[in-house]
Amino acid sequence: MNDSDIDRLTRIERVNVIGTSGSGKSTFGRQLADCLRLPFVELDSVFWKPNWTEPSDDEFFPLVETITSGARWVLDGNYTRTMPIKWRRVQLVVWLDMPFLKTLYRVTSRCVRRSLTHMEIWPGTGNRETLRKAFLSRDSVIWWSVTTYRQNRRRYREVMTSAEYPHIWFVRLRSAREVDAFLEAARQAVATKL
Repeated sequence: MNDSDIDRLTRIERVNVIGTSGSGKSTFGRQLADCLRLPFVELDSVFWKPNWTEPSDDEFFPLVETITSGARWVLDGNYTRTMPIKWRRVQLVVWLDMPFLKTLYRVTSRCVRRSLTHMEIWPGTGNRETLRKAFLSRDSVIWWSVTTYRQNRRRYREVMTSAEYPHIWFVRLRSAREVDAFLEAARQAVATKL
């Protein structure tokens, strides 16, 4: 990142972090929010209801609208059908485009860890991953990550070059080194504002 990018980061207040399941969206989103001193929202925690129940769009869209109507936020999550809402006011979209095998490893190890610890993923939902769901179900997030990886890459490449969102600064990060460099630039940006 150059000085111009760091200067640009000083004015960023609304961010969406996107990427395939296992790319590191939530971890990076929390770190970026911390660096930029912005509130963080994990879109999955807004979407998923108890017992892995999916809300209707009529329920979900107003929640996304409320979150993104705020002045400052870092939002992680894809939910392509919400792009017209969440990207209306977003300033920066960070695409974590990690290598396939790294993404697969991350999503698999996360599922195994959550399954073995019986961790409730979003407090109050009772939603927990199980080894059966992770490896033997069509609802598996591992399967989702494998089957959507190429499709997501194609979609994100197209949207980054689309004239539909000229107000958005798109950043594509492809490695842990690039992620670390971007977070360091965010720290520098905040330091220059102080």
